[in-house]
Formats: sequence, structure tokens, C-alpha cells
Amino acid sequence: MRETFTAEEDGPLLPFLFEKLPEVKRTKVRQWLKFDGIQVNGRVAKLSTHPLKAGDTVTLAPTPKAAPKPDLPAGMELIYEDADVIVIVKPAKLLSIAANKPDQATAYSELTQYAKDNHHGGRDRVWIVHRLDRDTSGLMVFARTEDAKTELQENWKMAEKKYLAVVDGVPPQKSGTLCDHLDESNKLRVRIAPEGDNTREAITHYRILRKTETRSVLELTLDTGRKHQIRVQLANIGCPIIGDEKYHPDSDLPKADRPVETRPKRMALHSSELSFPHPTSGKMMKFVSELPVEMARMMKSSDRYKRRAKKRDEMRGKKKE
Repeated sequence: MRETFTAEEDGPLLPFLFEKLPEVKRTKVRQWLKFDGIQVNGRVAKLSTHPLKAGDTVTLAPTPKAAPKPDLPAGMELIYEDADVIVIVKPAKLLSIAANKPDQATAYSELTQYAKDNHHGGRDRVWIVHRLDRDTSGLMVFARTEDAKTELQENWKMAEKKYLAVVDGVPPQKSGTLCDHLDESNKLRVRIAPEGDNTREAITHYRILRKTETRSVLELTLDTGRKHQIRVQLANIGCPIIGDEKYHPDSDLPKADRPVETRPKRMALHSSELSFPHPTSGKMMKFVSELPVEMARMMKSSDRYKRRAKKRDEMRGKKKE
């Protein structure tokens, strides 16, 4: 969206914009000012009181612009913000939106409060675009306006999503594609089933980034977005995600009976890359979030466990001699 107007008489900038853009909400016009989306004679103007002179050209050129990264509540990290979108990193164990308890902290409720506290006298809000499972961490995008939400969701098929997972086991090939049909009729547990009226196809591409004898770090790219898709498909090939309390075989054991190395504090699944067309400019936006420290430690603990086991076996062999 790029338009140019010419001032016919002297006066302040903001009333001029309101007059020329009657179809645009005033809060949005103020956001464009704040995020360098208005130019006067080719230079960015940020003040609503910027004095215009007859003959000045005013250009509407809203472009994505990064904002400072304030601290957010509930362990969230602000990656990017402009007049239309907010991109965050959601921590594990935080719901995307409310489930059964309306007063429960969620990424949505915390961002809504952030918007009220920091923008336009508490009149601002955010809109949900997509979700992440409670136990999955990583990149999420929220809309700043209802129009942006609609545009993002209508074009969500163009979004590209990648995940990182630490799994028990090593896939048989360095890379491959998992193609299954998922039955989501049970709200509590998804299962792989023969193709039928109650199933939907799930396609996940994987690539091994690192491996030990017992664990591996996988990069996962989704062609589809089914419920628990990654978790179910990886468990099905014998590489369940560490800490998955629903689909990992160890989840059936009491925690006290599990080895220390298999008692993680979180599920090892992270939304690491997110690309989507910007709802206003159409420009492809790309965001990257590295492997969380606690997930990297799971691989290190696997290495340490292997070394300790090897040393223990060697010591036992010496004692027998």
C-alpha cells in the first residue's frame, strides 16, 4: 500500500491524514506514524503535529519495522513488532489461548495486557492467527488489527514452518519424508490409521542435524498442520520426542522408575523458523529462533550418560580380571 497526497494549505500532519484517509481507522494511522510509515517530502515524519506547507507531498508507505525488545511477562520474548503484527517466542508450558480456565495465563492474554499497557492509552489489543501446543516452545505471530488477522489467516497456506526436536533414537536415513493418515476423532490422543473418512493426511519432512548413539536433533518441515502431527509421526518411527508425556513410551512409567537422563522438565519440540507474507506490504517475512539451551543440554546429557556407562563397564571389566 503506497499513496501520495499533496497538501493544499498549511496545517498539522495528523488532521490532514485523517481527512485524506477517512476509510482507515485513526488508531491505524497513528500506528503508521509511530512505525515510520509516513513521509513528508521524502523524509519520515513521526510527529502528529508535523507542520505541513501548501505543496508538500505526503506519502503513505507503511513498511515492516523492528521495534525495541521490552521484557514480556510469562517468559515470552518479543522478536518483532510493527503496526500490523507481533512475533514472539513462546516458552514451553504456556498455553497459546485459554482452555477451560478463563483466568489462566496464556500467550494471548499476556500479549493483550502488554498491548493495553504500552499502546494508545490501553485501547489496543491483539488477534490470534495460529496456535502452538502448550508444551511446544517457539515462534508465534499475532495480529495487531482485525484486518491483519484476516489477511494472515487467508494466506496462511503460504507460511513456511520449521521445528527442531530432540528425540530418543536415530532415524534410519539422514533425511526423509513421513507421510501418514491421522485419526483425530479422540480429542486426547491422535493416532495413525488407514486412510478413511475420519483421517487426514499428514506430511512431515525431517533432516538429522546431530546425533549420538541414542539421541538425535531433527529439523522438521511441515507440508500439513495436523494436531500433534510431529509428535505422532516421530513416535511411530521409533524416535519419540524427549519429554512427550503423551506419545513417548517412557510416559507410561512412573517418573521415579525412569533414568535421570529421561526425566526432562519440558518436551523437546521448538518452533524454530516462521516465514509468512506481511499482511500490508506483502513482503515475505522470515524469523529464526535457535535451539533452546535446555534442549541442547538434553543432547549433552545423552553424551555424558554414554561416557559414564562406558567407563562403568570398563571398571566392571577390570574388577572381574
